[in-house]
Amino acid sequence: MKNNINHIPPPGEFRRALKSRHIQLISLGGIIGSGYFLGTGALINQIGPSIFIAYILTGLIILVTMQCLGELAVTIPIGGSFINYTADFISPSLACGVGWAYWISWVVYIPAECLAGGIIMQFFTHINGYVWAVIFGLMITYINLSKVGTFGEIEFWLSLIKISCLIIFSIIAILIFFNVIPNNTQGILKTKYIYEHGGLFPKGWLPFFSGMVLLLVNYQGSEIIGITAGESIDPQRMIPQAIKSVTFRILLIYILPVICLMLIFPWELASTRNSVFAEALKMYHLNTLATGVSFVTLAAAISSSNSGIYGTIRSLSALSRLGMAPAQLSKLNHNAVPQYAGILTIFTIWSLLLMTFLFGQSNLYIALLLISGFTGTFAWIAICWAQISFRKEIIKRGYTYKDLKYATPLSPIAPIIAIICMILFLFLLAFHQQKEYKIAFILGCNCLILPMLWFYIRSKKNQMQVWTSSSLELFNKEFPFQD
Repeated sequence: MKNNINHIPPPGEFRRALKSRHIQLISLGGIIGSGYFLGTGALINQIGPSIFIAYILTGLIILVTMQCLGELAVTIPIGGSFINYTADFISPSLACGVGWAYWISWVVYIPAECLAGGIIMQFFTHINGYVWAVIFGLMITYINLSKVGTFGEIEFWLSLIKISCLIIFSIIAILIFFNVIPNNTQGILKTKYIYEHGGLFPKGWLPFFSGMVLLLVNYQGSEIIGITAGESIDPQRMIPQAIKSVTFRILLIYILPVICLMLIFPWELASTRNSVFAEALKMYHLNTLATGVSFVTLAAAISSSNSGIYGTIRSLSALSRLGMAPAQLSKLNHNAVPQYAGILTIFTIWSLLLMTFLFGQSNLYIALLLISGFTGTFAWIAICWAQISFRKEIIKRGYTYKDLKYATPLSPIAPIIAIICMILFLFLLAFHQQKEYKIAFILGCNCLILPMLWFYIRSKKNQMQVWTSSSLELFNKEFPFQD
């Protein structure tokens, strides 16, 4: 398969208008949302200072998933990637379930991001947070109805703001830890807030593992790198670069700030009233910096929502192309954007956002994050599973991993371990004491199973294959059967 940097898409195909820096920051924008700045507070309060261990564990899982996705996306660069890969290498019925669950995960998550922005603005302005949530919803809608290139540029700068904030916070936290910035102990803090407040696991092991889904939602969006393959200028070069870059940034910009946070902040004080990072700075009388971090949470909410709408619209378009959604949803407008898929997605988001007026903001915010994390995890499981099946298929055709332009290290052992861990996290959600977790488990399972049953019954009723996959054609060109 040859690269074509100046590719001009035929009618109905995505326009390749995203540059390398856009792709890297789009994915990073998706995974650094308000759930990281605001939702992390609820998770710390639930599981204690071992939150940094949880971030490391889930970070490793996402690292494996990203590498699996990179292997598939470089070989088969197509929009709505993991849905196509699931259909081709696992099962069309599972692809339908995973695709619709993924769409639901973002449709639920984006109102949560708007609510997060509202919570922050209400904290500062005392104006009802729902008013601010609607304003953020309008901003996000406008950005995502723009051209692909415009979206990429806006997302680039919003993500850059978040990255800078987290780097600055980490530096300041280190200075506090070593008493360069006074920490009221006249010395190094050592492990004061790690072990002296009930230990690493003050509430036991079950809350630690059952809370993983709430944490996984903070990484949601990393799979968008694969979705951008259909609109990137040179996917075989840019996708591996983006994966390596984002992997490094997950470790540096995601895990490091949480470790630094727990070194300087008692876990009992964490909540969703404000960004937990801002509260940590206020504890050391750095009020101006704390205010700045709170407002960066707003950029995080808008940025993550932008990435989410981008990915979910294109996944819905992919479902349509495979015959798993109405055919009109795959049609592109003159800006090469799936217009009808966008209208349905944005309409559903607005419906959910307006319904949130009936519930309490903080509790609803966590509930939406849980449902989003549960349904979104199905996509990551499918990516790892598809990569394992993909490897088996190329071996059948007489090839090895050395023939791949990008190969997943430690495959298939690493993907299998990742799948087992993610299934375990989802299963344990049913045993959590809080009812929001149990409800998320029930709704999440239905979001996967019902579309699968619908597609299976439809296929049997028609007694024919109701889906077509252009990704399989690309795969056959790259790895034709050997004589």
